[in-house]
This record gives sequence, structure tokens and C-alpha cells, in this order.
Amino acid sequence: MFSGFKAVMNDIDVTMRKDPAARSAVEVYFLYPHIKALKTYRKAHKLYKNGHFFAARWLSQKARKKTGIEIHPGAEIGDNLFIDHGMGVVIGETTIIGDNVTLYQGVTLGGTGKEKGKRHPTLGNCVVVGSGAKILGNIYIAPGTKVGANAVVLHNTTHESTAVGIPARVIEKRNMVL
Repeated sequence: MFSGFKAVMNDIDVTMRKDPAARSAVEVYFLYPHIKALKTYRKAHKLYKNGHFFAARWLSQKARKKTGIEIHPGAEIGDNLFIDHGMGVVIGETTIIGDNVTLYQGVTLGGTGKEKGKRHPTLGNCVVVGSGAKILGNIYIAPGTKVGANAVVLHNTTHESTAVGIPARVIEKRNMVL
């Protein structure tokens, strides 16, 4: 995982590659809320890992108020996370996010309120989660999965599948020629 200046530069690079509306690195740094949210998350996560729970939560709540993106400092986030139009994104305490994941606005990676311990989802590498989707509980979203807009995912997915609907149903990848 990158840290400090290199991490921010990587976040900007990822945004420039994934968002066709991003015109310049300067624009991305100053105007894209997920840059600030991720920068603050990294500081808060370090505090959290060192047992400074109150300070970590205080930082994360400050970032939530400024960006509309709530990332619990206990979450584990891999490299190259891209949060597009981040307003309303919630990432819970025991969430694990792999590398090269994209989240759109209004996504919740949350618990169901019933579990203790690991109670939030794990997202594998290269997962895309559409606007308004809710992924709830200690479930595994396999690498390459695409979650449709407003889907409510309550069960594991399989590699490179698509989850759509309320509650979500998983559509297996088919070998199709287009």
C-alpha cells in the first residue's frame, strides 16, 4: 500500500485513468472529494491500528462532514480504490477492500446489525459496485464481480459474476461472443 505523497499521487493517477471527466491532476486534487477522504482515511487508519480509536474516529468524521464519504478507520483498503461521485458512500469498520475496486455514489458496505466480530463485506480485486448498491454482512464479493445499481447483496458472489436486484441475484459469467 502506498503512503503519504505517493498515495495521493496514485489516487490522482487512478482518477485520471478511470474518470473521463477529469481534466487535470490539479482539478482532481482540489475538486474530487474521494481524494481528501482517502488521504484522511490513511491517517485515521494508522491511528486506529496504533490504538488511538477516538482520534481516528474524530478524523474520519471530520472527513465525512467535508466529503460526504464515510470510511471507518478500521476498514482495510487495498491499492487503487476509486470512489466516483462519492456522496453517501459508507464503508464499515470490518470491511476489507481489494485492489482496483470502483465504488459509485451511495454505496454502503455495511453490517446487518446482527453479527459480532467480522460483520462487513470483503470485496476482492477488480470489483465494481454501482450507484446506490448495498452490500451487507460478512460476505465475500469475488474478484471481477460487478454489482448493479441499487442492488442489495446479502450473499457471496462467484468470480466475475454480476449481482443485480433486491435482494440481489447472481448472474454467472457466460462465455459469450458479442
